[in-house]
Amino acid sequence: MTAADIPVVHALEERLFPEDAWPLSMFHDELGQTDTRRYWVAEAGGEIVGYCGLMCVLPLADVQTIAVVPEHEGRGIGSALLAGLVAEARARGAGDVLLEVRADNPRAQELYTRFGFEHIHTRRGYYPGGTDALIMRLTLADPT
Repeated sequence: MTAADIPVVHALEERLFPEDAWPLSMFHDELGQTDTRRYWVAEAGGEIVGYCGLMCVLPLADVQTIAVVPEHEGRGIGSALLAGLVAEARARGAGDVLLEVRADNPRAQELYTRFGFEHIHTRRGYYPGGTDALIMRLTLADPT
């Protein structure tokens, strides 16, 4: 993701996450932190159809965001984005990757489970409207 992608990504963010979309400035701030962050976009037909981001502050990495427009779901884009995030976490030396997912988003939970993420905690009422957040973890390295 580059600064030139941010207007399109932000418009998608507002469309896909209307209750809790990131403000435009947050995308700019995140891209500016290259020592601890990495963001990608997925394109199809010359248009951005997905995006994701990772924060890595060792020993942990955290999936900051991952999204695919509904019209392009089921085509492996989310899997490719998540694989890139996990690979980046490994390359940076993280021992674990954490993420939060809405309790009412079984499709995303299924994707994360396929990649080996496990539900480790629930944050009650975390999202606007009172929806719980499931905290999931993927262990990359043996802690011993």
